[in-house]
Amino acid sequence: MDTLEAIRKRRSIRRYTDDAIPRADLETIVDAGRLAATGSNRQPWDFIVVTDRTMIERFKVSGAWIAKAGAVIVVVMDPVSRWWVGDGAAAIENMLLAGTALGYGACWVEGDALPREALFKTLLDVPPEKRVMALIPIGVPAEMPAPEKKPLEQVLHWERY
Repeated sequence: MDTLEAIRKRRSIRRYTDDAIPRADLETIVDAGRLAATGSNRQPWDFIVVTDRTMIERFKVSGAWIAKAGAVIVVVMDPVSRWWVGDGAAAIENMLLAGTALGYGACWVEGDALPREALFKTLLDVPPEKRVMALIPIGVPAEMPAPEKKPLEQVLHWERY
């Protein structure tokens, strides 16, 4: 699948089959995140891939549906970089697109994860100075929602607003 097709097909998927995700595919997805652009090439991230079913169950506090994911990628950022939020967002989007290109579904979980950051840091032994930015539950999709997007002509402006 080419990049533009992956962009068109990417959806937030919250239902998964019970199928496992091969380690090589998870490494490919995380590698896509690692290759994202960063301010001053700081690369202020680490990625924790969780496949242990017991641990994945613990992430249900951010959404019961997460328990069915084949894996959860936890995005850990170093806030010493002043661009850590944008850098993390770029890495997450790369991983979402890579997952789509490989035939998986995923969802960017930030708003429901941030209030539980201290819990996740404890569960995963994340150093105190680092931030858990997001969880990325990923799996073989058991749904394919088709949300409507605004048409291009409604959001595109030339030269002025």
